Amino acid sequence: MKIKFLLLILFTTYLSSQEQSKPFMAPQGNILIGADLHTHTVFSDGMVWPSIRTEEAQREGFDLIAITDHLEYQPKKEDIPNPDFNRSYQIAKKSVSGGDLIVIPGSEITRHMPPGHFNAIFIKDANKLLIESDSIAGIYEANKQGAFVFWNHPHWTSKEDGRMDGIAKLDPVHKKLINENLLHGLEVANELTFSEEALEIALENNLTILGASDIHGIADWLFEIPEGGHRPLTYILSKDLNHNSIKQALFNGNTFIWFEDIIAGKEKILSSIINSNLKVKSNGYVGETTLLEISLTNLSSLPLKLSYIGEFTFHQYSDFIEVPAKKTVKVQVKTIEKLKSLVMHFKILNAIIGRKKNLHVSYNLDIQ
Repeated sequence: MKIKFLLLILFTTYLSSQEQSKPFMAPQGNILIGADLHTHTVFSDGMVWPSIRTEEAQREGFDLIAITDHLEYQPKKEDIPNPDFNRSYQIAKKSVSGGDLIVIPGSEITRHMPPGHFNAIFIKDANKLLIESDSIAGIYEANKQGAFVFWNHPHWTSKEDGRMDGIAKLDPVHKKLINENLLHGLEVANELTFSEEALEIALENNLTILGASDIHGIADWLFEIPEGGHRPLTYILSKDLNHNSIKQALFNGNTFIWFEDIIAGKEKILSSIINSNLKVKSNGYVGETTLLEISLTNLSSLPLKLSYIGEFTFHQYSDFIEVPAKKTVKVQVKTIEKLKSLVMHFKILNAIIGRKKNLHVSYNLDIQ
């Protein structure tokens, strides 16, 4: 009996530690799947074997990776012949042990702008996507396979393509793909870059908002992960880990991105994430004063940068408060008189819901 009780305690402790290690707490009724949907290996222009990509993902602790080697661009084919474009995915999938990482098949359809580069994930056969005669024929084929298709780095600068301003914009071919429901998502963050214009395009056209590493070399080196950095990730709100559920969540646009020290996405999604990760409560008045102590607890791995936009002022802070990751900050609000309830209004400066738009949240507090 004692052994069973000890095992129960150990198991409960393990589950609790697993939950605490997650970068973000999921809204009730959902799970959050951290995903990198744009990666490369030596089977196109990457520098590592596919199994290194999965090992990196497991070390970094996110949940899902797509191997998306280029189809048209094969600079290593003299050294690494690649007659089967599914091969890098197959090697990556086979390399995963323990079932703690989901690996999904994908490919990058690589064309000059316009239309540019597109990733197709959840594909059935990468070989059928390579159609040289038409710049968007591969996108049509991907859709026939039921793939989720997204436009990569629309803000990419390229002298060859005549795009040097870093501004994401739609060309007629992109509008055509959107109107025909052949384009489903848009990279707002790619590698070391973030585009507010791309976010605006995604919101205006109801495209799924994505962030990805586009990693070619060593992730630790590029994103300084040993020093506390992280790669750009897409977080998918799904009901479970089933492939069909994840795919449907992507098509439904149930995502947000984590890029450096910001998160970005649709207002409804980010509201649910902040409400699940930022807890605000009243600790009552301090002694005989009319200083109300408020605790702000950040359950996430993202330092939350808050701007208070209510009517009161603070005793120990200005209207800017940073709540470090996994920490609690206490502030004293000067309410002038003792109140029974209070509404606290904040703007989250590093939660982006549109071009030059930040998420606003409110907390209704009962004062004991």
